[in-house]
Amino acid sequence: MSTILAGLLMVGGTAFMLVAAIGLLRLPDLYTRMHAVTKAGTLGIGLTLISAAVAFGDVSVTTRTLVALLFVLLTAPVSAHMIGRAGYLGRVELWEGTAFDDWGASYETLRREGEELAPGASETDESAA
Repeated sequence: MSTILAGLLMVGGTAFMLVAAIGLLRLPDLYTRMHAVTKAGTLGIGLTLISAAVAFGDVSVTTRTLVALLFVLLTAPVSAHMIGRAGYLGRVELWEGTAFDDWGASYETLRREGEELAPGASETDESAA
């Protein structure tokens, strides 16, 4: 029974990772690609790790897979957020089908302040002068 469950979890995890790979190739811009890879990829990795824990049935393997799963669940959303923010502040174009820009007003101020600083200068350097 555990072999069948492990196999189903492995197939499910592989299917979600395939969806993430297809999303990476087919979606139009950085932000939608990042969303697909983060969501589907994390679920795929999670199902695959749980499959390994079920298949081996050993406490040490289960502990390691749970720690790895916790690591992925904590780091994937943070890294996706940082990539999206870097892309937005780096002026990566939004897809023309984007309905609205939630960050537009708040980050426009940051962009203007960044352009006013000299290259390589920080706000503390400019206030000291």
